[in-house]
This record gives sequence, structure tokens and C-alpha cells, in this order.
Amino acid sequence: MDQASEFVVATRAALAQLSALAVQYSFSVVGAILLLVLGWLAAGIFSRWARNGLGRIHGIDATLAQFFSNIIRYAILVIVVVMVLGQFGVQTASVLAALGAIGLAVGLALQGTLQNIAAGIMLLVLRPFRVGESIETSSVNGTVIDVGLFATELRTAEGVYRLAPNSTLWNVPITNYSRLDKRRNDISVSTSEKIDIARAEKLLYDLVAADGRVLKAPAPTTFVSDFSDGSATVTVRYWAKSGDWFNVSRELSKAVKLTFDEQKTKELPSQTDKHAPDGESGPSAV
Repeated sequence: MDQASEFVVATRAALAQLSALAVQYSFSVVGAILLLVLGWLAAGIFSRWARNGLGRIHGIDATLAQFFSNIIRYAILVIVVVMVLGQFGVQTASVLAALGAIGLAVGLALQGTLQNIAAGIMLLVLRPFRVGESIETSSVNGTVIDVGLFATELRTAEGVYRLAPNSTLWNVPITNYSRLDKRRNDISVSTSEKIDIARAEKLLYDLVAADGRVLKAPAPTTFVSDFSDGSATVTVRYWAKSGDWFNVSRELSKAVKLTFDEQKTKELPSQTDKHAPDGESGPSAV
């Protein structure tokens, strides 16, 4: 057999093998395309179901619902890709092992970020604060602008923007000045012992009770809170709505100062903010 004949025979054999492979893998390609299309549709459907279902649950934040729906979507897509690779004879066990190793490496590299995500999920689920509420921790304070998975945005009383990593908020006690509908405040005045204590208490009570923003229940109360250095400290205690607390405390302090100046008192009024039930005390916070 001459070289030309050998070449023809070899070419025919190669074409026959290519035809067999084309027939064999054409089914795999078609199956892979169908899997990708169906998987993409299924990922979108289940993701949407999860988002809508979580959105109907009371207390579940929209950000958290979107986060979990995205996890479901990408998990389905990963499974579909692994199934497609299996259509072409790829060992899926090896692929899964490789994905696991990659996930472990990424997790170690992004350990701090994952901590923030975990803290963000807890903040969104337990809701120790919401958008618009005023909070304070050992490291940050301000009004909440937004709560995300990685960080929380705040605006301070000075109008400064702050971005706090969620892990720094989750790991410390949080004081929420807006969560409860009312807050308590004390205004104290140091007077001379020569001043009629009963009259001083009446002046304080009348000033506070006349303000329509002061709650009638619990009613304002007055009492002598201290005796020292030849003077008596008279205190009025009242409750106001959380949204009114700052303006009420500021305006009443000024009114008390002006009124007691006329009565020849010695010192400016001092304030202590009371969040707890009667009998407990705490530092003021504005």
C-alpha cells in the first residue's frame, strides 16, 4: 500500500472517531445546556420564594432576607455547575474537594470579614437597634442611618458620619435611647438652707407640670435629694416621650435656672438622665 492510500485510510479512521465523539458528546452538550438553563431558572425561583417567604416573617430585615436568598441562589448554581462537569466525565468528588479547600482558604483569609457578617446577621435578627434610633456603645454613638451585613452607618450629634464594623457593636453592651417610648429625667437645684424647702419643691413641680410634653403618668415628683455644706438639693423627677426628651430637658433646665435666680439660689441646675424604674439612677446622655 502506497503512502497516499495509507493517508486516506488514516483520515477516514480519524473522521470516524470524530463522528463517534461528536455523537457521544452532542448528547452531553445538549444535556449540559438544559441543566444550565433549568438550574438558572430553579435558582431564581427558589431564591425569590425564600426572599418573599422571609419577608413575610415579622422581624426579619429585608437585608437579611436578600442575603439568605442569595445564598440559596448561588448554592443551587454551584450544584448545577458540578452536575454539568459530571456530564463530561469530570470527577465531581475532586471538584467538591477543590471547592472545599478554596472555601477554607477564603474563610481563613477573610476571617475578620466573616465575623462582621455573622455579627450583622445577629444584629438584623435580634434588632437591638433600628434605623433612626439613637444608640451608644463604649466606642461609638449616634443615630443609626443603615444596618448592613458588614457594617452599621451612624450620624453623630455633631453631624459626623461614622461607619462601625458590626463585630465591634455586637461584642459590647448597647444603650438604645430611642427603643422605649418614654425616658425619665431629674433636674436638681442646690439652694440655701434658708430657702423654704416646701416652696422650692412647689416651684419645681409647677414649672415641670405646666409643660404639656411632660407625661401625666407617671406624674412628676419632687424631693430633697441631698444636704451638704449648708445647702439643700431639691430635685424634680419627670417622664417625657423619648422623642421630646432632649428639648424638654434643655428648656426646663433653663426655666428652672431663671426662676430660681429670682429666688436668689446659688448654683445652676444639674441633670441626671434616668432610664430605669424609680429608685435606679444612671448618668445623663444627650
